[in-house]
Amino acid sequence: MIITLLSDFGDVYPASMKGIILRINPAINIVDISHSVPRHDVRAGAFILMTCAKYFPSGTVHIAVVDPGVGTERRPIAIRAESGNSGIHYFIGPDNGLLIPAARSIGDFEVYEITNRNLFLNDVSGTFHGRDIFAPAGAHISGGVKIEDAGRRIFDFVNLDFGEGKRKDGSLQGKVIFIDSFGNLVTNIPSEVVDFEPGDVLEIQDKRIPFQKSYGFCKAGEPLALIGSHGYLEVAVNQGNAAAFFNLNINDNVVFFISHYQ
Repeated sequence: MIITLLSDFGDVYPASMKGIILRINPAINIVDISHSVPRHDVRAGAFILMTCAKYFPSGTVHIAVVDPGVGTERRPIAIRAESGNSGIHYFIGPDNGLLIPAARSIGDFEVYEITNRNLFLNDVSGTFHGRDIFAPAGAHISGGVKIEDAGRRIFDFVNLDFGEGKRKDGSLQGKVIFIDSFGNLVTNIPSEVVDFEPGDVLEIQDKRIPFQKSYGFCKAGEPLALIGSHGYLEVAVNQGNAAAFFNLNINDNVVFFISHYQ
């Protein structure tokens, strides 16, 4: 059985979460997805979790904590997601949209509010629900506690949807939904709607860039577009920073045209 952890905690704080998990379920395998999510950036955490969760085996419990509302009335939730391809995955974390794209990427899902205090630590801090609520709840579920025993099913959970870029008026239009540590600009345009061929020259922000299979087909410092490993259209600069090069940020609109001046 596997538990994954994702947070914006950096170092120190994840260790106590792991301690609680191992105290409850010593046989569990813990995998860190990332503890370097940009501080308080729920959307970035949701994207990272969404792109990673589906690669884990059925039965995995994913505990994710990017939680600027910790200690307030926002609810702790547990999700059961299932599909024929991915099997069953569980997601534990705050009700702020963080878990929803990942759950949706697995398949059909049900959301439960965690109200069963038998799944918490005895003393719950107002500032560290990752350790006191989410880690123990996830550990108990990994050990066989049914998700229905966590609390009542809810339907008014906080949704988070990256949308989907589309083809329109001879162009591909979308938004930047993630900027990785290399400065690559990941859009919400899925590979399924991209019909560019390697070597095509595209226009973005009045700049012409090639569409390629990978970064090394361009010289260092040259921009390009490609389908990233996550399955979305991405803008990059080989050995550079596309976010700085194009001066684009999260949620900025992007439009791609095939250049007629190749």
